[in-house]
Amino acid sequence: MKVVLLAGGFGTRLSEETQTRPKPLVEIGGKPIIWHIMKIYSHYGFNEFIVCAGYKGDMIKEYFVNYILHSSNVTVDVRGGTVRYESESRDPWRVTVVDTGLNTMTGGRIKRILPYLGDDQEFLMTYGDGVTDLDIPEVIALHRAEGRLATVTGAQPPGRFGQLSLSGNAVTSFHEKPKGEGGWINAGFFVLPKNIGDYIDGDDTMFEHGPLEALSAQGQLSLYRHEGFWRPMDSLRDKIALEEMWSSGKAPWKIWA
Repeated sequence: MKVVLLAGGFGTRLSEETQTRPKPLVEIGGKPIIWHIMKIYSHYGFNEFIVCAGYKGDMIKEYFVNYILHSSNVTVDVRGGTVRYESESRDPWRVTVVDTGLNTMTGGRIKRILPYLGDDQEFLMTYGDGVTDLDIPEVIALHRAEGRLATVTGAQPPGRFGQLSLSGNAVTSFHEKPKGEGGWINAGFFVLPKNIGDYIDGDDTMFEHGPLEALSAQGQLSLYRHEGFWRPMDSLRDKIALEEMWSSGKAPWKIWA
């Protein structure tokens, strides 16, 4: 089963970083966040990726073209004109980067890459800016058990503010940013059918609106409730928080060895 990564947006809410590079290449711990996402999928044996590029997509292509070079020691035989990579282990990835257009909406990007799925009738899809400790095989298992066309993962993000419990004017307990105060939200990890293209009109279609609304109205959208860690990198504050987790050695999404 292939993994589709939406990586073409402008990332305007992280403009401090995205003026010079696409959001999926913004680094956490010296590695682009798209690398972290791919490592999560690869941990479960999903190693074929289709990247939907757009804004500064050439930089994403260059990153993967040079991936082996930058992650390996090399021996260069100048006279012989050969280069030997000395890497002892390599990620078993096959990556296809597709230019899906500069201004194409999320649904349109998905529709453009459907021919690259080959004979696969289902695929995994997520955005290029969120990390999690999600058990992806469990999501697939629920998807198949429910028998609906599509499955979305829901998460309960931390609240924005702490909560106080009171007795008169005395604070009896304090809860720092309680989780789930706003209910379940779209965490952006999907199992989708290849015929999802039937729900997408074209480049101007926002996947989160027409297609998902139509699937839910038809009773064809399942929810996998993820109660573990999930965090998108929507802002500089999110990036700093993820960086701090990684630097501390306590990054919940680092499920690979």
